Parts: sequence; structure tokens; C-alpha cells
Amino acid sequence: MSNRFKPKLNIKKGDSIVVISGDDKDLKKPRKVLEVFPEKSRVLIEGVNIVTRHTKPSAQNTKGGLVKKEASVHISNVMLWDKKTNEPTKVKRTRENGKLVRVSKKSEEVIK
Repeated sequence: MSNRFKPKLNIKKGDSIVVISGDDKDLKKPRKVLEVFPEKSRVLIEGVNIVTRHTKPSAQNTKGGLVKKEASVHISNVMLWDKKTNEPTKVKRTRENGKLVRVSKKSEEVIK
């Protein structure tokens, strides 16, 4: 994929977010982003969208069997968590000292 039309996402690895739709919807419990897949517009979230995989025995996993792990969720189903107001918030981008920074729309604070 070329960088020319790369999507600009407001969520990054390590951010606190809430799931706003789907089976794991919970607007009061912030969760941590483990990985972001910008090409597919998806995020991997700690403890959300748990799927079961059947695995064969291997050198690393001598038993095999059923393994539960997180699957990715579309980025439109999550919202950034604002720590100041303790609510989900939208994000806008502004320039500060020539750099683009993410700013919370509810509390107007810069997101680090």
C-alpha cells in the first residue's frame, strides 16, 4: 500500500479507549490498545473480541488444543477515553509549534 493515501487514525498503540458498539460494548470501562492495523482500519484491544482457535501440537505448544485470543475490531467501533472527564471523547488534530498533535474535544487537552 502506498503512503500517498494512508489513512490518518486518531488512535495509537497504548491509548485508553472504550468500545462503543458490538458484543463487548462498555462505555464506562477503558481498555488498552495492543496494536493498530492502519491498512485495514482495525485495532487489537486487550480483553475484547475473544475468539477460540484450534491449534495442533508444536514445539512451542506441545499440548495443542483450544487457544483463546483477541481478534481485531474495526476502528469505528471504539472511542478514545478522556482521563480528565472520565468519558469517551472525539479527537481533533491541531498544530502546536509546527507539529500535529491530538487534542480531546471535551477537555481541550493534548493527548500524549
